[in-house]
Amino acid sequence: MTKQLKKDLLYNIIGSVLLALFGAVYEIFSHGVYSYFMIYAFAIPLVMGVLPYAILLLKGKNPNNRFLKLWNTAIATLSVGSIFAGVLAIYGTTNSLIIVYPVVGAILVFLSFASLFIKKHPHRASKRISRYDSAA
Repeated sequence: MTKQLKKDLLYNIIGSVLLALFGAVYEIFSHGVYSYFMIYAFAIPLVMGVLPYAILLLKGKNPNNRFLKLWNTAIATLSVGSIFAGVLAIYGTTNSLIIVYPVVGAILVFLSFASLFIKKHPHRASKRISRYDSAA
């Protein structure tokens, strides 16, 4: 699992750098109009991905795979939502669907923490009897 955690850490570092570059390039071509959603979009994978994953690696903790998948999905959802809000703000318009990103992101964060408390039951395939296994 440590291998997966290192891979997720690397992806979040790359995501933070790419979002920072995207925000910087977008600001150059925005004709002086800027949005804090766009400028600080890189902070979402940095704060939610790089920092926690680095701490988990340093402490030798290994969260379960469900947590990592839900948490990474939350990071991606909130990052895309921030970029979308930034684009709309720079363009000078609004959209009622913009609320979907933080709501879904919050739900995913909640589900990721809830997944830490869900025990995985052992697979009981050996006790199941198929209809093809019966002695005829």
